Amino acid sequence: MTIGFMEVLLVKAKGLHETDIFARMDPYVLLQYKGQERKSSVLHEAGKNPVWNEKIVFRVEYPGSSDPYKLYLKIMDRDVFSADDFVGQATIYVKDLLAEGAEKGSAKLHPCKYSVVGANQSYCGEIEIGITFTRKEEEYGDHDFGGWKESEY
Repeated sequence: MTIGFMEVLLVKAKGLHETDIFARMDPYVLLQYKGQERKSSVLHEAGKNPVWNEKIVFRVEYPGSSDPYKLYLKIMDRDVFSADDFVGQATIYVKDLLAEGAEKGSAKLHPCKYSVVGANQSYCGEIEIGITFTRKEEEYGDHDFGGWKESEY
């Protein structure tokens, strides 16, 4: 099993559907990967075309459990006096990226655009994401001394 770190570069979104009537949206993104959840910063009054340029890191094991290696992105609109509004979501399959990174030490998916779909599965904008997976180098155990292994005798 390979252990490493998946760094997600949350670049921007474009053409999102407004959820607020009297003001511009305050969007943020909830990112989920295999039970881990991270939240981007909230962009005050960024509207339909927010720009984050923010890095978010997940700890990754490959191959791991039978989970299908999906990164879920859920775009939300922060509201002060009511529950936050769901704007849309996107799913990115990262299995091939992790496999390549486990084999070569690292792998990179340059920023590209993914469709955002609403609750009714209709298109409601796009989000730009880049992903890098870096294998964590093995740490030396207590039994390693300058490249020599301690004797079992």
